[in-house]
Amino acid sequence: MFPALGAVAEDWVHYGADLGATRYAGLSQINAENVADLKVAWRWKSENYGPRPERKYSTTPIAIDGILYATAGYRRAAVAIDGATGETLWMYRFDEGDRADYAPRRNSGRGVAYWQGADGGARIFLLTPGYHLISLDAETGRPVGEFADGGVLDLKEDLAPDIDMATARIGASSPPLIVDDVVIVGAALDVGMRSPSMRNVPGHVRGFDARTGKLLWTFHTIAQPGEFGHDTWEGDSWRYTGNAAVWAPMSADASLGYVYLPVEAATSDIYGGHRLGNNLFSSSLVCLDATTGQRIWHRQIVRHDIWDWDNPTAPILLDVVIDGQSIPAVIQLTKQAFAYAFNRTTGEPLWPMEERAVPQSDVPGERTAARQLFPTRPAPFDRQGVNEAALIDFTPELHAEALEVVKRYRTSTSLFSPPSLVDADDGSKGTLILPGSLGGANWEGGAADPETGMLYVASITRPSVYALAADPEHSDMNYIGVGSVAPRVRGLPLIKPPYGRITAIDMNTGEHRWMMANGDTPKRIREHRDLAELDIPRTGKSSRAGLLVTKTLLFAGEGWGGDPVFRAHDKNTGTIIAELELPATQTGLPMTFMANDRQFIVVAVGGPGVPGELVALALPD
Repeated sequence: MFPALGAVAEDWVHYGADLGATRYAGLSQINAENVADLKVAWRWKSENYGPRPERKYSTTPIAIDGILYATAGYRRAAVAIDGATGETLWMYRFDEGDRADYAPRRNSGRGVAYWQGADGGARIFLLTPGYHLISLDAETGRPVGEFADGGVLDLKEDLAPDIDMATARIGASSPPLIVDDVVIVGAALDVGMRSPSMRNVPGHVRGFDARTGKLLWTFHTIAQPGEFGHDTWEGDSWRYTGNAAVWAPMSADASLGYVYLPVEAATSDIYGGHRLGNNLFSSSLVCLDATTGQRIWHRQIVRHDIWDWDNPTAPILLDVVIDGQSIPAVIQLTKQAFAYAFNRTTGEPLWPMEERAVPQSDVPGERTAARQLFPTRPAPFDRQGVNEAALIDFTPELHAEALEVVKRYRTSTSLFSPPSLVDADDGSKGTLILPGSLGGANWEGGAADPETGMLYVASITRPSVYALAADPEHSDMNYIGVGSVAPRVRGLPLIKPPYGRITAIDMNTGEHRWMMANGDTPKRIREHRDLAELDIPRTGKSSRAGLLVTKTLLFAGEGWGGDPVFRAHDKNTGTIIAELELPATQTGLPMTFMANDRQFIVVAVGGPGVPGELVALALPD
């Protein structure tokens, strides 16, 4: 069994609650009988942390002994907050100078990591936008002098040959993961739909000593000469190709000593003609020994990824019982709306997976992987593929117009239909892909209940247009992306609702338990001139819910693009038990903890024109 899953009831020690990223807390003070009585206990505002307010504030605090640790502001300060009152206890910000101007993820980030040594010293680890790892004393917020250079480790050093220490566009947005005394660090780079070059910085993953900052190991996500998988990079593509980073949070099994890496795609997102081959370990789930960095097993989720379907969220660890046998599982939620489930010890699939032939590209220089991996269970948690049955059908007229709209594009007859040229020989303007580049699932991910084996997934139903064209003035690549926004029909989404959903999956059987729209019908649809006389069912929002599971309830905000509503659901049925109004829309993932014998739920909120803040909910004293 995995001892960290829901084991610590009163604290929220890691970004995902525990090392297994379950987003579960075994707390029950807030329950179905009293959840409607929740009130705002305090509000902590981030608007003064940086030169401009953070509106898409995506931090998730961690909580240790009633103290919250979080990130805030455009320059990503680390802050400590009294969890019972919202009082700021300390703040630390590192001045990166001109280097910060080249940071690809210059924002507040998703949070910090906590470590306590055998001597009792507690540390907070912060990853900055400009790619420094900083060790702070958890009590004072001051840098720890014995770590690296006065508490600051430059992560660009020794990452790759000839890297420019100032201008190389590599940074981070997710916190590091700490397993025992090893700080494991990923990276984030520029979005690559319109890459200016086939060359980029590689996103290798590294482990550092938590006390000293000494480099312990490096795992090459782009396989180097002599390493397993090097032959999957044809020609010299391994030399210049970048990305293949781990920008999403990671997870770990402390009892095994394994860390699980959700690796993203390689440069660039939708054209791979400069990196032919399957491209290990891009778009893969990789299991490493956390102490040595040795690869234990891997599964490539997408071979030669040209769909921007990088693994966007922390793998979720869950113990399940299948046909009477207890199995330690790891589940990778994906943009393509699959939950890939494996034995986390061996990498073997929990249920059979099929290798199926997929359509091939006709883009000059491109060569699509011949076969891709399809799970047989669980079923997809969101819509896949653009066909007649997927199109808007509120009225026959809207459906007929949608049929005419899609004639201008190639449609995804297969989940893996490839991108196409914007003015192909057949006159099409690109390929309509569903799920699109944002998913399906994305960094918001899901949550799991270790007591029942239930998995809850937030997803979005939004297609993209994958169109390619030559643009030598912008890029040295043969082709780059020239369009991603899907067409609409009279201002309405091309694909029928729900536009966002929450799906409950029983991971003991692989069967869906329930699925529901993530919110009410937006006013712009409910009052649309062509729909005003219709009784429109609940459509949900074009957003991804932020989920939290406790011993008693499933909580869900609507996420960026949704309304400022926070709901409590029955975990077994999805029934809405309470709807709570937030000061703004949920933008970070909710968490919960105990302080002074009182359960708090804290969530980051924000939105267009609304500076980000942390909002704490609790029952009245």
